Amino acid sequence: MITTQNKFEVKPYHIGEAEKMQYDTEGYVLLKNVLSKEQTAELHEEVMAIMKIIGLEIVKLKQTHQYLYGSALDHFVHSIVMREIASALTGGPSTLYLPFTAVKSGGGGGCFHFHQDNQYTRHDGPSINLWTALSPMTIATGCLQVIPRSHLQGTFASEASGDGDTHRKIKWEPKDFVNILMEPGDCVAFTRLTVHGSGPNSSPEHRVAYALQYHRDDVNFLDGETWKLLKENPRFVDIHGCSEITIPTGKRDGH
Repeated sequence: MITTQNKFEVKPYHIGEAEKMQYDTEGYVLLKNVLSKEQTAELHEEVMAIMKIIGLEIVKLKQTHQYLYGSALDHFVHSIVMREIASALTGGPSTLYLPFTAVKSGGGGGCFHFHQDNQYTRHDGPSINLWTALSPMTIATGCLQVIPRSHLQGTFASEASGDGDTHRKIKWEPKDFVNILMEPGDCVAFTRLTVHGSGPNSSPEHRVAYALQYHRDDVNFLDGETWKLLKENPRFVDIHGCSEITIPTGKRDGH
């Protein structure tokens, strides 16, 4: 059962010069203990309750933007602190773009190909993914992997993943990636241009995370052949909670 009317508040988190410099230089930065153990346990429970409703097969990544009004996830998704973290790292006021679960099933959840978020919907300016661990992220569980400084080279050419899904991948197999090892409550922030993926989950436990994507308020997105200001033309309008979790009928932005 997913509880509602939950009082869930992220404690203030200061982004210092060192964190901002690493983010700008390397394309990612690991932020420790953004959430408490109690908060991560609560979000983990809600995410897995959603997975039970929509179904969690053996999969490399199970994603949904759905969460109940008034739930802990609702409070987390709309946290002022998380938005302030995004704004500090992007260099200006930022707006929620897309929230979603990031679950890799235990006992065989496979590799997620290296890609850039910008290989789906194209953004022309600073956008960020705040990817928060709700379970231990180790090599065995299929932790996130990033390629430092890849964001400095723009949007790479991409192709279909080859797995029969809507995911995409870059056209080469990276060797110089970094495994992002995380404890529950840690958050890795990376740019929309940072090449990232994940390894297989060879453990019996599900790897559970939650992603909050934001865009800086002056960012445009490519809609067909037309650039539109995201702040005035939200790409997704149904990301602000629901009264009932339903089985998803399609993908969005590649996810």
